[in-house]
This record gives sequence, structure tokens and C-alpha cells, in this order.
Amino acid sequence: MNSPARPARRTRPVRIGPRAAAALVLVTLIGIAAFGWPLLADRQSGLAHSQDAPWLFAALLPLLVAVVVATIADNGMDAKAVAMLGVLAAVGAALRPLGAGTAGLEPMFFLLVLSGRVLGPGFGFVLGSVTMFASALLTGGVGPWMPFQMLAMGWFALGAGLLPGPERIRGRAELLMLAAYGCVGAFAYGTIMNLQGWVLLQGMGQGISFHPGEPVTANLARFAAYCLATSMGWDLGRAVLTVVLTLTLGATLLKALRRATRRAAFDAPVSFAPGTGAEPEPALERGTNGSGG
Repeated sequence: MNSPARPARRTRPVRIGPRAAAALVLVTLIGIAAFGWPLLADRQSGLAHSQDAPWLFAALLPLLVAVVVATIADNGMDAKAVAMLGVLAAVGAALRPLGAGTAGLEPMFFLLVLSGRVLGPGFGFVLGSVTMFASALLTGGVGPWMPFQMLAMGWFALGAGLLPGPERIRGRAELLMLAAYGCVGAFAYGTIMNLQGWVLLQGMGQGISFHPGEPVTANLARFAAYCLATSMGWDLGRAVLTVVLTLTLGATLLKALRRATRRAAFDAPVSFAPGTGAEPEPALERGTNGSGG
């Protein structure tokens, strides 16, 4: 007699509880302040961003640990999720050198878009930050820009986890949505990182240089001109590669990530069935004693 078919389990992202959400909000607010405070600084504040990177890095690492610990405390991440985090971060770090230094081509963005989509915003934020940290160690790209890159990449993967309709939008429509997000996110990442470096550069020209103490609107206009003049080509290469990889390889990778997530069953409660321990069953003990008597 055939047993009834089991209902297919839905793919569920790593859950964000209240403590994990609070940690994410805190690290996001600190990141926004770290990127944007030079725009509000006066002329006597010194060179913006010249000394704040070590402080940001010192604050960011404990906050990343806090996000992970809070997610674990909220029963959203277990040992299987931590193991998957390590595997995906290692793969992303290995992908970065394949295109680094060549017209902005960075295939790791494609992996982070899909991982954030399947595994959720909290997991995506930690994955993006850890991947950037590991890739910086791998490529020797450690510098004052690294904590800013970790934040920006974390936000990029987090945004993919916040896209609508994870249970309704599938197939070609989902790939088109992820490709569109990857394109916009690639430009957004480059723009945010430009803000970190732009305030350090002086003497580039009246129309694109940062002028401490001047109105925010005037500096933002110069910043837009700076982005158009210096990094548009790099951002375009990153965006095009992300779109191409998402449309060509996205379906296969999404399927693999969802299968791994279903088998890991991050949201399944741990329970122990009675009678499966190391101690023998009472009936078995009676049978043994009877045969030996």
C-alpha cells in the first residue's frame, strides 16, 4: 500500500526576531552617520573620514557579532545556518578576485543578491559584511575603506532579502526582479562608496571637489558631478555583469539555495521522540532476561 505523499515544505528564510531587528537598526544608523557626517561638518573639523575608519571598524565587528548572536537567541539561526554562512562567505570571497580591477566586474554581487533573496535580510546583511571582510583579507584590500565596504555590501544583500513576494513571484518574473535590483544596487553600492572616498580628495576642480562647511545641497551637486565623471564606467560594468549572471545562472542557483534551505530546515523546532535514547526498551530487557534464565 502506497504511503500518502508528504506535502512539499516551503522555503523559509532565516527568521529575524526583535533582538536581531534592533541590532540591525542600530548598525544601520551607525553606518549612515559614518558615511554622512562629513557633509554636516564645518571647516575646522579636520579632514573628513581621515581618522574615523578604525573607530567604525571597532564598532562594526561587535555589532555584526551582536546581529548573529541576537538571531541565534531569537531561534532564527542555528548551527546549520552558521555553517551555510561560512560556505557562502568563502565562495563570495573567492569570486571577488576573478574580476577585481577589470572595469568594475565583481561576480560576488550576483551571489549576494540570490543569497539574500532566499535566506532573508538579516542573514544577507551578515553574509555581505563577512564576505567583504574575507575577500579583503584574501586580496590584500585591507585599508580605511574596508569597514565602509562591509557596511555597503551588507546593505546590498539585506535589500535583496526585503524584496516583495518570496512565495508568489517565481520563475522568469523573479529573475527579472532580482536582475533589476542587482542593477540598481550595483550603482547604489558604488555611489555610497564614492561618498566615503570623495570627501578625502582635494584639488580636483571647483565643480567636483568636496568643500567642508558649505551647504549640503551644494556639496551633493558636486558629488553627483564627481560620480558621473569618475565612477560611472565601473558601476556600469558591475551592474551589467550582475544582470547577465542573474538572468543566465540565477534559476539554477536559486533552486540549489532553496533546496539546501529546505533540507537544513532552519525554522524547524528541535524535538526528541520518546524511546529513541541510548537506554534499551523495557520489552527488550525482558526478552533478554527470559532467554538467559
